Amino acid sequence: MEYWTKLPMKSLKQLIEEKNPVERNKFVTREYQDYGYRLAAELADLPHKALYIKLAKETDRAILEQCRRYVLDANVERKGALFMWKMKELRSAGKK
Repeated sequence: MEYWTKLPMKSLKQLIEEKNPVERNKFVTREYQDYGYRLAAELADLPHKALYIKLAKETDRAILEQCRRYVLDANVERKGALFMWKMKELRSAGKK
C-alpha cells in the first residue's frame, strides 16, 4: 500500500490555515485597521496599535510608508519613537 493512501484527507480550509502564518484578527474589518495593526507589529509597538490604526485612517499613506521604511532601515531600540519623530519632520516639511 502507498504511503499517501494512509494519510487522512484534510479540507481546503485546514490546508489554508496551516499555510497562512499571519495571525488573523477577527475584529479588523477595514483596510486601514489592518495596515495600522501590521505597522504596529513591524515596529514592535503593539500596545499602541490604536494610535497606528488612527494614523492609518487619517494620515497620507505615502508619509506613513516613508516613515516606516526609514525606521526599518535604522537599527534602533525604540522604533515607535523614531517613527513619530520622522512623521513629525515630514509633516512640518510638507507645510512649508
